Amino acid sequence: MPHLVDILNGPNLNLLGQREPEIYGRDSLADIEAACRALAGELGLDIRFRQSNSEGTLVDWIQEARTSAAGIVINPAAYSHTSVALLDALSACECPVIEVHLSNIHRRESFRHHSYVSARADGVIVGCGAQGYDLALRRLARLIDG
Repeated sequence: MPHLVDILNGPNLNLLGQREPEIYGRDSLADIEAACRALAGELGLDIRFRQSNSEGTLVDWIQEARTSAAGIVINPAAYSHTSVALLDALSACECPVIEVHLSNIHRRESFRHHSYVSARADGVIVGCGAQGYDLALRRLARLIDG
């Protein structure tokens, strides 16, 4: 039976491909989900792919993952820089966590240089565009397999 991985996406990522494509790329979130599903099958993983603009919903999904998922890939988007709540929820989760950012947050505005989520993440992938999700799934599969 495949291991379940939650792929959680934060605010405004539903606008990928339309919003600032010079920063975030031209792939839509649906394109990224399709690529993740294909790769997950190759890696022997099952995924639950979700997006919310609500911090509370993301916290609820992380709490749900505590008992149902073998790992989490999270692109917290703007909540990276503001959400102690996401950090606390992730800290209560024992499964491996990989943080993904499409853009290189360290080459952007100074307020984007800090991520609360990074304090809990087992790995952080930045600046690789949609390929960051591929890299995150591959890393998570290795962490899950021990």
